[in-house]
Amino acid sequence: MFRSATLRLTVWYTIIIMAVSLVFSTALYIISRGQLESSLRRQWLRRIDQRLNIVVQPNDISADLTEGSARLLNYLLEFNLIILALSVFASYKLARHTLEPIEEAHTAQARFTADASHELRTPLTAMKAEIEVALRDKKLTIKEARELLNSNLEEVSKLELLSNALLKLAQTNRDTIALRQTNALEVVSGAVERVKKQAQLHSISIKNDVRNIKFVGDSTSLTELFVVLLDNAIKYSPEKSVVTVTCRKSGGCVAISVEDKGAGIPAKDLPNIFDRFYRVDNSRSKLKTEGYGLGLSIAKKVADLHGGSIEVTSTVGKGSVFTVKLPIEQKK
Repeated sequence: MFRSATLRLTVWYTIIIMAVSLVFSTALYIISRGQLESSLRRQWLRRIDQRLNIVVQPNDISADLTEGSARLLNYLLEFNLIILALSVFASYKLARHTLEPIEEAHTAQARFTADASHELRTPLTAMKAEIEVALRDKKLTIKEARELLNSNLEEVSKLELLSNALLKLAQTNRDTIALRQTNALEVVSGAVERVKKQAQLHSISIKNDVRNIKFVGDSTSLTELFVVLLDNAIKYSPEKSVVTVTCRKSGGCVAISVEDKGAGIPAKDLPNIFDRFYRVDNSRSKLKTEGYGLGLSIAKKVADLHGGSIEVTSTVGKGSVFTVKLPIEQKK
């Protein structure tokens, strides 16, 4: 689809460029031919022998005019052929440049739809299979029915987790957010409070060394961002380890880092970890972790909306450091 669109757009760009070139060449030919004729007349007049009283007739310069016009026409033809070759190349490049963002967005949307459908279908398929088997069992006991309901409840919880993640992702896909004066300590403390119970369940301590650095941002969405980072750090950290959160000023930005002592991320996976539904469970940890690979995508979107960024450094077997850089003052 996009290949044919590129070719069509290339043809239209080439037609437009050549139309402009031909109009310019025609005007140049007409003007140059008139000037050539005037120049030839003046040259012939200078060569008239006044003593013989010779009068120049139009036919006397027609041969030179025809020859000069033919040369000029050849030059313009060569010029337009060069323009044609260059315009085809430039038009194709321009068409690709124009359509690439659209193609990338279309591909991302198609991949997202396929991934979301797969993630939704998995628990639904499991629930359907269990229910069908139970309905065919005429000797189903109350105990077995309870086990079935508990299993279905687990699958429903997974669907709820996915739907909440998709809702958050949709909310972060807006173009603007409400900004106000906030501070790093308030944002991170709110995130730490929300993951405290989860950390206790895994016997993990959270060391909050964030200072009270003020900046302009949306505290609600930024708290969600650090909940994602802390949640990941807790999931992939060994028991009785420490997750450390620090901050510093870096130029005109506040840089907040979340460091864990987990399994780390292989270098080949680092460029993809912010993609939707991308997970590296087997690479990072032998522990089975829940999630759909949407958290980091949400976090990156929040950082982008603030004009900031997320960077990650990781060493396999030693842990990872996620650093969020946010501008202290938003550009007008």
